[in-house]
Amino acid sequence: MLPPEIEATGARHLAFVEIDSTNEEARRLGEAGEPGPVWITAQVQSAGRGRRGRTWISPSGNFMGTLFLRPQATPRKAAELSFVAALAVHDAVASLLTPTLRPGLKLKWPNDLLHDGRKCAGILLESSGVAGAELAWLAIGIGINLAQFPDDVGYPATSLAALGEAGVTPDDALAALAVAFDKRIAQWRDVQGFAAIREAWLNRAAGLGGPITVRLADEIFSGMFEGLAVDGSLEVRLDDGSLRLVSAGDVFFPAASH
Repeated sequence: MLPPEIEATGARHLAFVEIDSTNEEARRLGEAGEPGPVWITAQVQSAGRGRRGRTWISPSGNFMGTLFLRPQATPRKAAELSFVAALAVHDAVASLLTPTLRPGLKLKWPNDLLHDGRKCAGILLESSGVAGAELAWLAIGIGINLAQFPDDVGYPATSLAALGEAGVTPDDALAALAVAFDKRIAQWRDVQGFAAIREAWLNRAAGLGGPITVRLADEIFSGMFEGLAVDGSLEVRLDDGSLRLVSAGDVFFPAASH
């Protein structure tokens, strides 16, 4: 029987004890013609991954899942779902925290969730499609540190348990995510579309207006985090006064730059 929160959204739920990766299962579903939407969860992932092919540590007790969609959007439009997903994860985690802890939640471009500067959730979007045509499918992979967090990664991390919320289960997180994604995707499809999503993201942005370092594949540079362009690109004001736009990269703030 589906949890009522998922059933209300019209999605299915596939639950695995162990799997290579929930995003890989989404890929298999997409290639098999699955219409979606489907939530895919696992207690353990043997080959979880993060952005740019990095390994995603997947200890038992944390939330590991993927939302599989047929977004009916071009790749350019579907890229906005990165920010939709970030907001939905922020909403879901906020609903799982006691009110006094919620102000510590911030979003790090493009879609990491921080609490007091420490990463507590990450998102990986993967898709299949042809440029200019609608995406065939989209997988929104989500990892939330509920019970444990890694201490040997390049960015400080934390977990809900470390914040004092030790009783939150993966099922609790899934229910909260299902509700939050349903609302944020509906907002994205509304008449205001990405403009409302962009405004909401900026209201939750970590480091906005302050110094930021951007790491690209072949370059590292610093400036002031000025905002988001209308397409979601990061706006960085350089020392010479020029504005540089970044569509893909890793960002760091001074306290977490080493």
